[in-house]
Amino acid sequence: MERAVLVLMLFILVACTVEKPIEYTPQKIQKEVDIMKLTSNDFKQGEMIPKEFTCQGNNINPHLAWSDVPEGTKSFALVLDDPDAPGGLFVHWAVKDISTSIREIKQNSIPGIQLPNDYGIAQYKGPCPPALHRYFFRLYALDVEKLTAESYDELYEQVEEHAIAKAELMGKFQKS
Repeated sequence: MERAVLVLMLFILVACTVEKPIEYTPQKIQKEVDIMKLTSNDFKQGEMIPKEFTCQGNNINPHLAWSDVPEGTKSFALVLDDPDAPGGLFVHWAVKDISTSIREIKQNSIPGIQLPNDYGIAQYKGPCPPALHRYFFRLYALDVEKLTAESYDELYEQVEEHAIAKAELMGKFQKS
């Protein structure tokens, strides 16, 4: 009986100390999601993304605006990704070194330095799925003016280290 109790206690101890898989979303700022607000004049949270901003339209970025930026912010980074892609997370747009003087991105504009996406190009590439997918625009407030990232993988790593807040806007799309 003592052996069974010992084995059970050992199992519980191991189960409680195993690390959870790391998500690509910066862990240290999960609680800070509601500090900043990210909105668009083109669609609302959870709504369909208009065709103009997809492969069936002009394939340009939508309007984005943010507010409630925390003190200490020295730059922003922006990512548009699709967690519903068949191969896993698919990045459509990655932008770093967005100035703190910017609080709005107009349609079809480049707010900072674009990094290569999963299409292998450094530009916005809109939604184009055959089935309904979710698309997350994520804006990160950073405690540094510049990032050295040259890929979105490096961007995620550096955002993890330097993010002090995050805002996100989710839209949906499916090709007709």
